[in-house]
Amino acid sequence: MDVSTYATVTDVCLRLAGRLSDDVLDTVRSHYFAGEPGLAEATLLVSLAHDGVGITRSEHDLIQSTLEDPVNSDLAAVLLVDEVPPSRFHFTAGDPEPVAADAVLRAEAPKFGGVRLWRAWREPDGVWVYVLEVASDPLRASSGLSSRLWVELKESWPVEVVVTGGPVHPYQAAAIAAGRVVHEA
Repeated sequence: MDVSTYATVTDVCLRLAGRLSDDVLDTVRSHYFAGEPGLAEATLLVSLAHDGVGITRSEHDLIQSTLEDPVNSDLAAVLLVDEVPPSRFHFTAGDPEPVAADAVLRAEAPKFGGVRLWRAWREPDGVWVYVLEVASDPLRASSGLSSRLWVELKESWPVEVVVTGGPVHPYQAAAIAAGRVVHEA
């Protein structure tokens, strides 16, 4: 995957956070990072269509630019919307704190170039969400941190990764604004 496609895939996943399920996004990111774009594309497109998650024309064009076959019937099945719907989630600092998950991610974040790690409680579904800021390679960081949480604790809290100086979309911005810093380099 070239640098431009990598950046586009990362951006698309960040844009769809909070709209597409955490597990689907984790799978899409992991497949792209592992060099399996066909599996990533199929997972993304079928999930968008099956779950009725609408995308804007600009999101459609971004996704289409990353596809191995830009004339993809699965993309045609995805609902187009005029604008991104409002988030169904809101974030707070949350209580109690997930001490074990914080410790694992605090230890792992530097291995992925983590600059800062936030944790926020997402409502109404009651889920901890982590946002890690890195200098580069967000798909590697997302895949690696999610894997470590599962291997170490059998937990699958969503891990969003943003790049220093890059776009911070509304979902990640809301988590950062409400969250607590649990690691800083």
